[in-house]
Amino acid sequence: MANTKSAAKRARQTERRSLRNRSVLTRIRTLSKRASTAGAKPADITALLSAIDKAAKRGIIHRNAGNRRKARFARARAIKT
Repeated sequence: MANTKSAAKRARQTERRSLRNRSVLTRIRTLSKRASTAGAKPADITALLSAIDKAAKRGIIHRNAGNRRKARFARARAIKT
């Protein structure tokens, strides 16, 4: 338990942020699975790349991690086609 009011507030803020961040990461994971299937629609691919960019912009994932995910996805798509 927090010893000060400010520490209690930081704990509440962290809890809210982690819930929000977890939902974003779950969405990225879901979109990634959907876009990786053989019959993926172009809209699914666009949504995945957009979600990765937004998460990196907001600091949910590191900027380089976002670029790495997009590059790996693009490489995997190139190999499949």
